[in-house]
Amino acid sequence: MKLHLVPARAGLQWVKLGVKTFFRQPLAMSGLFFMFMAAVSVFSLIPLLGTVISLLLVPVATLGLMAATREATQGRFPMPSTLISGLRGTAVQTRNMLILGAMYTAGLLLVLGTATLFAGEAPVVDPNAGEVSAEMVRASLANQGLLAALVVYLPVLMAFWHAPALVHWHGVSPGKSLFFSFMACWGNKGAMLFYTLGWIGVFMLVGLFMSLLAALLGGAQALNVVLYPAVLFMASMFHTSIYFTFVDSFETAGPAVPTIPGEDA
Repeated sequence: MKLHLVPARAGLQWVKLGVKTFFRQPLAMSGLFFMFMAAVSVFSLIPLLGTVISLLLVPVATLGLMAATREATQGRFPMPSTLISGLRGTAVQTRNMLILGAMYTAGLLLVLGTATLFAGEAPVVDPNAGEVSAEMVRASLANQGLLAALVVYLPVLMAFWHAPALVHWHGVSPGKSLFFSFMACWGNKGAMLFYTLGWIGVFMLVGLFMSLLAALLGGAQALNVVLYPAVLFMASMFHTSIYFTFVDSFETAGPAVPTIPGEDA
């Protein structure tokens, strides 16, 4: 297995493939993502320990959603058990996935610690104060804690982006998987940038559509009705596309990467 460099326009193709694959199995993909979010909600009821468990299982859930995408590209319906496929391998695979989860938890704690260290006196938004002013938004965005956290979070995100698949599907050690994932994201930074911009564009279009729909159906009350399902679908669609960023970033000796029937390579 070696790094595969792709042109920047491949990032838009990943977005397109993610959307098309999601609509091949919309109930399955959104249902699996909802199951993960429901599990996080249940764990959150456990003080402190619940948060740690939730973070520990993020790489497992990421791999599960990638595995579900792979099932969908092959014309199969992803079953609920696919979500925990990262814990259903050999003892070594399960151990390495949990180690990766512990490393992810440590990485997020580092990000939060950085934000706290540089936060200073961040502006407090009072939920009972009515509308949030433009000055409050600008002050929040200019907060040093937020900026420092973003600087630290970006390399953490790059290191863990491909790591679950590398660990579980290709037997890479957790430590090496972080290095290979970071290098793959950096090597294909143009494609990753277009991928990010592509999803921002999709989110903006969906947001605009929802605003117009809410205006036609009755304003803010109608928007509240459709908001949660729309966010669930969009988040599920985004996670569906992650699989394609992985299979295009690495060359393996295995069979060709499955594609959607009718889609040009």
